Amino acid sequence: MVERDEVVAAAEALERAAASSTAGDWRLGGLLASRPEVIAHRADGGTEHVAEARAASARWIAAMSPALAGPLAAWLRSAARVEPVDPAAVAVARALRDRLPG
Repeated sequence: MVERDEVVAAAEALERAAASSTAGDWRLGGLLASRPEVIAHRADGGTEHVAEARAASARWIAAMSPALAGPLAAWLRSAARVEPVDPAAVAVARALRDRLPG
């Protein structure tokens, strides 16, 4: 497989996993800081605990494991060295900064 095709195939797999997962804006919540829950907040105002939707979300959670951090960080650093910075890299960076405090 050509590298460009490999990158496109990975992007498509990521989109498929996201599309089949629990919808909504996932946020940490719950009563105990030591055992936070992930809650999907839907556009209609409803919520759903992601753990209760495990069947729909398991593939997404596994795909977003810590194993993705190294390659994703390397891509962001690489994108930051090119002018103009790829708008997709900026969008990913902003989404991560919104989700990762500190």
